[in-house]
Amino acid sequence: MKTHENSNEKDERKDEKQAVLKAVLKGNTVVVPSSENLEGLLSRGYGTPQNGDLTLSYCEALYLVDKGIIEVRCEESNVSLDFQGLLAKAKNVDKDAWVRFLLYRDLRGRGYVVREGFSLGIDFRVYKRGEYGKSTADYIVFGIKEGQPLAIEDLSKSLTHAQSLKKTLILSVLNRRGEIVYYSLSRLTFK
Repeated sequence: MKTHENSNEKDERKDEKQAVLKAVLKGNTVVVPSSENLEGLLSRGYGTPQNGDLTLSYCEALYLVDKGIIEVRCEESNVSLDFQGLLAKAKNVDKDAWVRFLLYRDLRGRGYVVREGFSLGIDFRVYKRGEYGKSTADYIVFGIKEGQPLAIEDLSKSLTHAQSLKKTLILSVLNRRGEIVYYSLSRLTFK
């Protein structure tokens, strides 16, 4: 995974000049209603279409709020949520929301399309540049904080699962300075 500026980053900067999309926090879900222009978000790999609306994960919503692409309003209180307010809501659901956001932001900043992970501790599915919508994710990312204990059995299960899906497992470690280091994992076999 190399770092360089790409057209995704330029597109997102260009979108910042466009009208800000309105989103609503409904319970623990951030929804961009169908009345907004959803096609731009969908084409860049954000959200999941549901009943004509677009449902965003907290990481996606935080990233889009941070970029100034969406504004989020709480449905219950009708109060607009800034980044910190949305992060506080996310932390109520996931104590590691800040870590996940930092990983998500770093991967998006590198030009990858990042989708929510699935079971076995997988945080994200990551698509090669230009491959989203054309093929399945090439990488699955398992994120941890530096110094956080990690059971080898959990990592082994994730690696086995990744290999059964023919994906590369990436261990992303957030160090104490807020930098992220990526490690590609594979099984060592002796013949």
